[in-house]
Amino acid sequence: MSKSPIVHRDMAGVIARSLKKFPIVSITGPRQSGKTTLAHLAAAGYRYLNMEIDEHKYFAVKDPGGFLKEYDYKVILDEVQAVPSLFPYLQQHTDRQNKNGAYILSGSQNFLLMEKISQTLAGRVAVFSLLPFSLSEMMPHLRQSQRHWEPLCVKVFIRGFSKEKLSHPFLQFVYQNVCRKDVQQMPNIHNSRAFAQFIKMCAIRVGTPLNTQDIATAVGVDNKTIAKWIATLEASYILFLLPPYYNNLDKRIIKKPKIYFCDTGILCHLLGITDEKQLKNHKLYGSLFENFIILDKMKSAFNKGETPLNYFWQDSNGREVDLLSEEGGKLIVQEIKSSSTPKPDFFKNINLFSNLAKNAGLKPVKKLIYSGRKNV
Repeated sequence: MSKSPIVHRDMAGVIARSLKKFPIVSITGPRQSGKTTLAHLAAAGYRYLNMEIDEHKYFAVKDPGGFLKEYDYKVILDEVQAVPSLFPYLQQHTDRQNKNGAYILSGSQNFLLMEKISQTLAGRVAVFSLLPFSLSEMMPHLRQSQRHWEPLCVKVFIRGFSKEKLSHPFLQFVYQNVCRKDVQQMPNIHNSRAFAQFIKMCAIRVGTPLNTQDIATAVGVDNKTIAKWIATLEASYILFLLPPYYNNLDKRIIKKPKIYFCDTGILCHLLGITDEKQLKNHKLYGSLFENFIILDKMKSAFNKGETPLNYFWQDSNGREVDLLSEEGGKLIVQEIKSSSTPKPDFFKNINLFSNLAKNAGLKPVKKLIYSGRKNV
């Protein structure tokens, strides 16, 4: 297997600048999304400790004061949520030091890490979320023949750029380690079999408004359990919810968020898709393209250190705009089509919404995203 090249991460410059303004920078994201590599790229010369290693964990738990005296400045603490008792001491230590750029905290369990940050380190930390490679990060490392959305959609992005052929055993390994390993450690997970079925139910419903009661009935658990599991998958960077846009444009709009996945490769695995041919013939082909595009929009915002301001719009008559993005005081109205041929009909709903937006005093900008170009 060929060695994967080091890929420049768009977030590296933002992290480096934040280290000059905050005593602590936090990087969360799914396992193997590149958090450790990013930390080293943004903070050359920092010492590195993996806090899941017993030696480091024991030292920090037994003698937190001594630990922070030994590792007092310019240190990367990876998987730091494994030592929750350290956080109050980090607060005291960085307050006494009064120096910026003291620590980079990284972790793959966003729920646990952010809980501790909000409890003890609020105001002292610049928080970032790192997802797998974005299109802009991948493109310089792909051959021309690889720059189609279909193979990139099936690809599990944490694989890097190995020439190793995608296989079912590999995808199963990724699913077991990226999804289930972290999820099983989260609260509210007691029935692992039902939870595995629940994840697949979410995959089948990708790109549709979330109906917790419908999923609860299919899985055989109550509605409150599904709501908790959805929150768990969000915190574990397995899926994300796209909220509806309602700015008093129409009272008949759908107010439930839509389900999407943070890695389309894992989504394809859950749907039994392992290659381009299966993808092209799948009934959810259009929804997968939609997920692919919206996910990359979200990655681009995160990589700039921004909070994604993305939405969708759908009224009770089924008229829908796939993606609305607030950018620079403008509302970008986007229709996403997997078709390779643009048609006048594609603009019907974005024209409808744009007229409503103009009447509400907004500044809509219409945009069509389709798969017609040979390259993404």
